[in-house]
Amino acid sequence: MKICATFKLEKQRSRSTMLRVTSASLCASCQRMRLLLSPSVSASSGIPPIKREENQRTVSSLYELSVDIRKVRKFKGWVLSESTAYVSETADVLRDMGADAAVIARILETHPEAVLCRPEEVIAQRDLWESVCSSKRTLLNIIEKFPASFFSVNHHSNQRANILYLQSLRLCKRIISKLMASAPQSFSRPVESNKEVIHTLRETYLDLGGDEANLRIWLQKLLTQNPHILLRPAEAWRDSLSFLREQGFTTEELLSLVSSLRASIAELKPESMRQALDHIEGALNCSKDELKKVVIQCPAVLYYSLPMLAGRFQGLMDAGMSIKQVKESPNVLELTTQIVLYRIQKLASYGYDVRSGSLDLIVGTKKDFEMTYTKLNLRQQRPLFNPVAPLRSIEE
Repeated sequence: MKICATFKLEKQRSRSTMLRVTSASLCASCQRMRLLLSPSVSASSGIPPIKREENQRTVSSLYELSVDIRKVRKFKGWVLSESTAYVSETADVLRDMGADAAVIARILETHPEAVLCRPEEVIAQRDLWESVCSSKRTLLNIIEKFPASFFSVNHHSNQRANILYLQSLRLCKRIISKLMASAPQSFSRPVESNKEVIHTLRETYLDLGGDEANLRIWLQKLLTQNPHILLRPAEAWRDSLSFLREQGFTTEELLSLVSSLRASIAELKPESMRQALDHIEGALNCSKDELKKVVIQCPAVLYYSLPMLAGRFQGLMDAGMSIKQVKESPNVLELTTQIVLYRIQKLASYGYDVRSGSLDLIVGTKKDFEMTYTKLNLRQQRPLFNPVAPLRSIEE
């Protein structure tokens, strides 16, 4: 019996020892996994990420330039931990372009990643951008507003190729620099992609009856109105135009729509346009020809969602407007219900009842409407002169 008891005791001790060894090895494995896990994985799994030590030289250099370190640490703290940074060199390049201390501080606060670019890359980028800017001051203004676009040095060769291509189209420098600033992705991709889109735009314009002599001006307008136009696939343009042709729009009407919708027509899908047209046709109880007139007068109905269209139309009906009025002035659908109600009340205060007249008085921009009710107010205040009325003296 003593032998059995001794054997059981030894067995239990052995098991406890094995458990301790296993637990210790698991803990060591967990520690190793924490070191290997990326910050994103650590955050998703609940494991606190390991904080990298900041580069004190970078922090000191930014501090000397009056950069708000707390702001950088809050939003782009990883920049401060990079082993190599070119703070003073980047500041020198900006200073050479005419930037004062306040401007340099603002740029580096907004886009601290700029200090990670090698000086020769920044200088090459400066020379490239100066080729499409009228002056260093103009370039500096662009860098202040779009620092991320300027410091995208990884796609320098693609940027150069795209600039040369757009210059070959005789587009003005102002248009090209605006595109580079507000749509840098267009210049980061291979030039062949942009050539395909421009070719499609050219074909579209000429197929719709446009004049080759006015092509450059038309392109510049499109690019100015929507700088992201080059990012739209060429197929999207073809699909949208093919659908509208099927609806019976003439080439002249299509050209008008393309010009009105700017590059937004490439964002429209045939199915969504079909739903919008069906809804307008049913709500306004109009024929195909009347529907086309509505779309030409108010192209925005093609890209409004069904809930938005239905809500605005119902708001007009609730305000006492008639279907005939909406059909005659479809641009009123571009206004929110709140704006419509405000303008109706404003005109009513001057004695004009929109429900018995035209909706043209309430459509348009805020400036347009202000001019309208100002004229009504003046007309109300100014007495009408009656040439046959007897003249009265002051004494009378």
